Amino acid sequence: MNILHTHIQALVFCAQSPVSIEEIQRCLQEALGLEVLVSDVLESIESINSQLSETGFSFQIYAIGGGYQFLTKPEYQGTVSTYLKQKSKKKLSASALETLAIIAYKQPITRSAVEQIRGVGCDYAIHKLLEKELIEIKGKAETIGRPVLYGTSQKFMDYFGINHIKDLPQLKDFATEENSIGEIAD
Repeated sequence: MNILHTHIQALVFCAQSPVSIEEIQRCLQEALGLEVLVSDVLESIESINSQLSETGFSFQIYAIGGGYQFLTKPEYQGTVSTYLKQKSKKKLSASALETLAIIAYKQPITRSAVEQIRGVGCDYAIHKLLEKELIEIKGKAETIGRPVLYGTSQKFMDYFGINHIKDLPQLKDFATEENSIGEIAD
């Protein structure tokens, strides 16, 4: 097995969050004292994934959140989600999920704008989302009072398995015929 393979596996395995190509490259160069190209790292990751696939492992290295991380293959999602449901004692409430969805799709957004969309106060939901690090403060609006702007965090991206906010499902993907009114015009 290639020496880069084992070192890359160790790095990705021990990292608590996705490791960027540049971080892997710098670490390998310093630790091994070798010139390591980004292309070498990418080829090694592909090779590692081929080996994991051939030997039937339930996980592989995925590109996520601007880096690379070991994740379970999609076909084991049912088993893993059952485990996570059992493990998770504190879930997000419906109001927190609604607030999170609004923030994800409309970010950066102020608390008052979220409340205007939801039609109810959302101080508690925003507090819980900040506490769980699913959202973060992105700055202040240039309006009167300079209210705080909220947006999704890197933890949100990792949790939902997306690399960029544009990877979220589009609202049109949720539309079904039973949700439409009237007939479609020609």
